[in-house]
Amino acid sequence: MDLILPKRYQLFTVFGLVFLTLSCFTRIVFYVWSFENIDFSIVSLFGIFLTGLLFDVGTISFFLLPYSFYLLILPNKFNGSLFDKIITHFAFFVGLLIFIFSFFAEFTFWEEFNSRFNFIAVEYLIYSHEVFQNINESYPLPILISSIVIVVTFLIYFIYKKKVFKTTFEAITTLKEKLIVTLISLVVALLFILFITNKNAEWSNNRYENELCKSGIFSFCAAFRSNEISYTDFYITQNLNYSVAELKKNVVAKNDSLISENPYSLKRIIKNEGEELKPNVIFICVESFSASFMARFGSIDNITPNLDSLLKESISFTNLYATGTRTIQGMEAITLSIPPSPGRSIVKRKNNHDFFNISTVFKQKGYSTVFFYGGDGYFDNMNQFFGGNGFDIVDRGRGFLIGDDFKSKRTNIEDKEVTFENAWGVCDEDIYRKVIKEADLNYQNKTPFFNFIMTTSNHRPYTYPENKIDIPSGSGRDGAVKYTDFAIHNFIEKAKTKPWFKNTVFVIMADHCASSAGKKEIDVEKYHIPALIYNLKTAPIEIDKTCSQIDLFPTLFGFFNWTYKSQLIGRDISKIKPNNEMAFIGNYRNLALLKDHKIMVLGDKKSVNFYQWEKETNQLTLLKIDSTFLKQTVSYFYSNDFFYKNDYYKLHAN
Repeated sequence: MDLILPKRYQLFTVFGLVFLTLSCFTRIVFYVWSFENIDFSIVSLFGIFLTGLLFDVGTISFFLLPYSFYLLILPNKFNGSLFDKIITHFAFFVGLLIFIFSFFAEFTFWEEFNSRFNFIAVEYLIYSHEVFQNINESYPLPILISSIVIVVTFLIYFIYKKKVFKTTFEAITTLKEKLIVTLISLVVALLFILFITNKNAEWSNNRYENELCKSGIFSFCAAFRSNEISYTDFYITQNLNYSVAELKKNVVAKNDSLISENPYSLKRIIKNEGEELKPNVIFICVESFSASFMARFGSIDNITPNLDSLLKESISFTNLYATGTRTIQGMEAITLSIPPSPGRSIVKRKNNHDFFNISTVFKQKGYSTVFFYGGDGYFDNMNQFFGGNGFDIVDRGRGFLIGDDFKSKRTNIEDKEVTFENAWGVCDEDIYRKVIKEADLNYQNKTPFFNFIMTTSNHRPYTYPENKIDIPSGSGRDGAVKYTDFAIHNFIEKAKTKPWFKNTVFVIMADHCASSAGKKEIDVEKYHIPALIYNLKTAPIEIDKTCSQIDLFPTLFGFFNWTYKSQLIGRDISKIKPNNEMAFIGNYRNLALLKDHKIMVLGDKKSVNFYQWEKETNQLTLLKIDSTFLKQTVSYFYSNDFFYKNDYYKLHAN
């Protein structure tokens, strides 16, 4: 193996070539896998692989730099010594293990998210129990681990047969040669540290092509460094006072009364006419549930027969959009009723408690408020968020306690209450049984209740109790969706036997779609989710106005004819004029406002794109920037950032 670098650097060179080969192979597989989503051309093909090679070289430079320093400082007389062999063999083995493991992990991540590693992968490291349990249940883990060991062993054996180790240990290198190699490694690494970011890989208008240009390990490290994004540093801004005034013009309704003299405050009294209704409210937040699963929105798979039937008896929202792509973004939008923020959800941030939220409104009316989760609410910081914002907790906790500064009560789902459990928690039927049990207690105590339920069954590994539906457990997403539908129907049928049912309203909405990946920077169709209000004593209504998750509960409060204090940004969509409908969507780095089939997208590095959205074909056509539309978009997202950073969303804000 006659390589260009000095013989002492043969192992150094082979190590780099192994990484580059594996990375190129992975990129080829992903390219073929995603071919139908790529805007193929010879230019883009070369662009993807040349950009990918650049990022692969940058990535491997970080691995090679420590070894180049080691070779620089180690005197030639110690070449091939026991110390040299131990250090070299150990470093080579660990490096190969990292490479092979990361490439295997990338395939599973791409299958789930159609993306290179991002800070979802970073956050998954924090919740290793749930994630590794999920991997174990979703994939043949013993086979995967064995495959990794076999590949690493084969590579080491092959390299031994080529006498690369022998040559490396026997060679003598001059100081000049060492300095040249070390300097090259250092310069390449510094270039990527100081001047090249993951964003530089995103030269295409096609999201899949941008992801293919990236290197998985580099993307992971980039996400680790930047999982919180400063809006004012990375996004377009404008005059703050104008932004807040513009937002208020849209949020504060004609009959609302502002109750603070602070020009930045949203504190107001929302007035509704008529007799106030005070039914119990059970809200089911359905995991990963796209509108496209339902027959009402075009599905022919018949996997949601019960929800489709329920939709016809309810107040239904046919043009409602999720604000994000993950559960915690949905929770943020639903609970706080605010537009999405770039980067990490408020649910995961340190400053995430004592917010004015939907629980605050229910408590104004004398309700108990409880958050139900079938897994351990420690995951994704859910217990800290809900416990710190007025909810009691019912979860499958295993000992992690909420801090003393949170006054919420925590109830555990006991082993005897569980009939089926996977990596993410108990099955939906089990959590619903627990909800019914707690509702019975509230009824006995004559306490109106608001229960927020987060389901888990419609999540990989898509396992659920056997013999419930006609699709075997673990066979895929369709089965999980159909079981989710079955469990909701079963829950409502059991609730109908309870004395509290006639005075209980059921609200059902997804946290996000099953998949949010698409060709464009924002794929609008993949944010479309179903929502309904069932058992409210009114005729079925179909609301086709454009809205997002933040509007659901303000709309519900309007149907209850409630007059209440509010700091929520979401609006009662039933009272919004057609020319003022809008929805907010985002995906960590892009923030968008959808209105009248047009969408303004704010990107980091202060970029702006404006599109016409053809709903029937889900196509985006680039338009000239509409300055009025842009100002309105910025007013929401800039104000939202200001309100959060300056505690204007807090309960005791001025």
